[in-house]
Amino acid sequence: MEQERNYLSITEINNYIKNILDSDFFLNRIYLKGEISNFKCHTRGHLYFTLKDDNARISAVMFQSSAKNLSFKPEDGMNVLISGRITAYPASGSYQVYVDTMELDGLGNLYLEYEKLKEKLLKEGLFNKEHKKPLPKYPTKIGIITADTGAAVRDIMSTIKRRYPLCEAILFPTLVQGKEAAPNIVKQLEVADNYGCDILIVGRGGGSIEDLWAFNEECVARAIYNTKTPIISAVGHEPDFTIADFVADLRAPTPTGAAEMAVPTRTDINNLINQYKLRLNKNIKSLINTKFIEFRTLKNSFILKNPMSLYEMKEQTLDKLIDNLNRNMQSLLDSKKHLLEIGYNKIKLLSPINLLEKNRNNLKDILNRLNNNMDKSLMNYHHNLDSLINTLKLVNPLNILSNGYSLVRVEDKVIKDSSELKVNDIVDIKFSKGSIKAKVKEIKN
Repeated sequence: MEQERNYLSITEINNYIKNILDSDFFLNRIYLKGEISNFKCHTRGHLYFTLKDDNARISAVMFQSSAKNLSFKPEDGMNVLISGRITAYPASGSYQVYVDTMELDGLGNLYLEYEKLKEKLLKEGLFNKEHKKPLPKYPTKIGIITADTGAAVRDIMSTIKRRYPLCEAILFPTLVQGKEAAPNIVKQLEVADNYGCDILIVGRGGGSIEDLWAFNEECVARAIYNTKTPIISAVGHEPDFTIADFVADLRAPTPTGAAEMAVPTRTDINNLINQYKLRLNKNIKSLINTKFIEFRTLKNSFILKNPMSLYEMKEQTLDKLIDNLNRNMQSLLDSKKHLLEIGYNKIKLLSPINLLEKNRNNLKDILNRLNNNMDKSLMNYHHNLDSLINTLKLVNPLNILSNGYSLVRVEDKVIKDSSELKVNDIVDIKFSKGSIKAKVKEIKN
C-alpha cells in the first residue's frame, strides 16, 4: 500500500520557511549596501523599497519606528548602507529585509582610508599593548588638548575638579575640525609633552566621520605614539572609534569618561572603603554571574530578541489593505462623480428654466441699457436747455434796462440816433419797470 502523504498548506510552508530564516543567527543582523528603487512612503510612515545592485535585488521594509530616526529623505537612485535582518513575509511567500538603520553611502572613500591606515599602523605595531604606558593612580597635573570652546573642555574640567580637586588641569587649546586641525593637534601634543604633565587627555565632542577625521590622520597617530606622557583618547561618543583611540594608552568612551579614568575619587583614596568594596564586589559578581546566565538564556530567546515580529506581519498586511481600500474608494468616487456630471449636464441642457432665466437676464440687460440711455439723454437735454436760458439772459435787452438804460421807439421802431426824430414826434420810452409816452419839443444833435 502506497505510503500516505502529508500535504501542507501554503500558510504552513511559508511560516516554516519564515521560522528557519528567523532562527538563522547570520540573517538576524545583516549589513547591506545598494541602490534604492521603487521607493514608496506609506501614509502611516512605513517605507517600502527595493535594494539592488548590478546583478540582483531584494525587497526591503523600514517601519515608522525606525524611519523616524533617519537624517535624510530616501529617494530612488540613492546609494545607501543599511542594517537589519532577513525574514519572510508569509502572505506573499517572499523574503525581504527589515531595515533597522540606513545611511547614505557617500563616505565610502573615508572608510577605505580609515581601514587602510588602521591596517598599516597595526602592522607597524603602533597598537600593541606592550607600547601602552600605564597611568599614574594619583596625578597632580593633567593636560587637556581640545578646543577651548564647547562642552568637551567644560565636562573634563568640571569632572576633574569634582572628583579630585588636588589635581591641576591645564588646557592646551587646539583646532579639532577642518584642514588645519591635524597639524594643530600635533603641535599642541609636542608642547604639552614637555610641560611636565602626568597625563594628557586628547579629544573632542561627538560628530560625523568628517568632523572627527583630524583624529584619523597619520601625523596625529604618530605624534600620540611618540609622546612620552601617557595619553587618554576621548574622541566623540562611545560608538565612535578613531585611529587616535587605537594608538593612545587608554581609550575613553567620552570626554567625561576620560576625566573619570584620569583621576581617582575620594572614595578610591579611602582604603577601608576599598576593602568593603572588594568584598561587596565579590558577592555582587557572584550574584551577577548567576543572574547573567538567566538573562542570557532569556536574551537568546527569539521573542525577546525580536519583539517586533509579533505584529510586523500584521502591520504590513494592514498597509496593503489600507492601500486597496483607498484605491477602491477613490475609484468609486470618481465613477459616481463622472455619472453625476453627465446627468447634471443633460438636465441643464433640457431644462426650460435655464432658457427662461437666460431671456430674463437679457431683458434686464436691455432695460438697464435703455434706462441708462434715457437718463443720459435727459441729462444732455437739461444741460442744453440751461445753456440756452443762460444765453437768452445774456442777450435780453430788458436786462440792460435794469442798469438804468431805457428803450425809445416810434411806432415800434427802435430809435438809435436823435437824428431819426422830428419835433412833435410822439415816442414810447420803455424803462426797466413801466413805460411813458413823450412829445419831442426840441432836437439837439
